Amino acid sequence: MTAKPKKLSRLTQALLESAKDMNEIGIMSDEAYRKITMRHLGVEDQAGIEPLTGEDIRAMRERAHMSQAVFAHYLNVTPGYVSQLERGAKRPTGAALVLLNVIRRKGIEAIL
Repeated sequence: MTAKPKKLSRLTQALLESAKDMNEIGIMSDEAYRKITMRHLGVEDQAGIEPLTGEDIRAMRERAHMSQAVFAHYLNVTPGYVSQLERGAKRPTGAALVLLNVIRRKGIEAIL
């Protein structure tokens, strides 16, 4: 069963069209445009959020020179959850997935 697409107001549609035009001519950065469209169009347009493997998560944590407990603290999850992610027993979702993608792109300093 698929979710119904969001019904956008005429004003929102006009703003998204203007943002698209601004992006195409170079006035608005790709990052700013993606942020706007993600907010208004929903999950299917979240190109910046990619699934991560347990090996990816362990490598990020080790690059940050953090224990599982410290890494869990910054992700606001339990150390057991970090362990499960690293073993591949669970896959990150929601806020944890977003934070992990930020860490992967910009480094741990981005959330400290």
